[in-house]
Amino acid sequence: MYSPQEIESLYDTVGQKKVMIPIYKMIVMGILAGIFIALAAVGANTGASMVSNPGLAKLISALIFPAGLAMVVLAGSELFTGDCLIIISKLDKKITWRAMLKCWVAVYIGNFIGAILVAFLMIQCHQLSLFANDLSLFTIQTAVAKTSLTPVNALILGVFCNFLVCIAVWMGMAGVTVTEKLAGLYLPIFLFVLSGFEHSVANMYYIPAGLFAAADSTYANFAIQHGVSLVNLTWSNFFLRNLFPVTIGNIIGGGCMVGVVYWFMYQKKRAVTVPAKQKTAAAIAHGKALK
Repeated sequence: MYSPQEIESLYDTVGQKKVMIPIYKMIVMGILAGIFIALAAVGANTGASMVSNPGLAKLISALIFPAGLAMVVLAGSELFTGDCLIIISKLDKKITWRAMLKCWVAVYIGNFIGAILVAFLMIQCHQLSLFANDLSLFTIQTAVAKTSLTPVNALILGVFCNFLVCIAVWMGMAGVTVTEKLAGLYLPIFLFVLSGFEHSVANMYYIPAGLFAAADSTYANFAIQHGVSLVNLTWSNFFLRNLFPVTIGNIIGGGCMVGVVYWFMYQKKRAVTVPAKQKTAAAIAHGKALK
């Protein structure tokens, strides 16, 4: 396994490789990551809707959701929240601000397309009808809760979320084998879901899925019959009260609290920590797998 000093050095090289990817490929790889995270959210909601106890439902959701980052890391795709670590390469003056922001924007757009596509298709195939419409109820309740947050609360929850997501990426990068990578990334993702923190890409599924479900009279009436108010469940609240502040929080939590801190701690020791040949070989091995 690699040490934190070695990981910082490896990610410096990985970040340089990421920004060299053509924009159209960034978007396509972002779409894949959006699909992976959205499918993890589908599974998490499905598992949670099978029980009535809220605490147990949250635990089940947290156990399932890490499958999303596992697919992102091992299958190869680009996830905006993990790509906040590209700031390491910028701080080391290996890439420009423009290159970093171009990568972030392209990947973010791709993530949004992939996640909202899954949300739309889950409605079209009536997947939310599972368990006598209980899944649709849970999906709408989740979306309502997220769009009812104040922007400040959403931002703070976003900070802690991506702090843990980038720590998960960092720990996953410490591993060499598939087992080591999965073991490294699993617990931080489990922790962020269990704690109810806010992930911008996951919310690109969770909230549109609730909005699409609420637009279906069967699902909407079922939710209203169970005492769910749909007043706050609007597209404007999705963007203004959740997605925008959560995205800013994710950048702070991942880019600043992980990327900047680890760059500051380890960049001066890089030259003596990782021999050039080892750095190049390891970066190639990790570059397409870790986001």
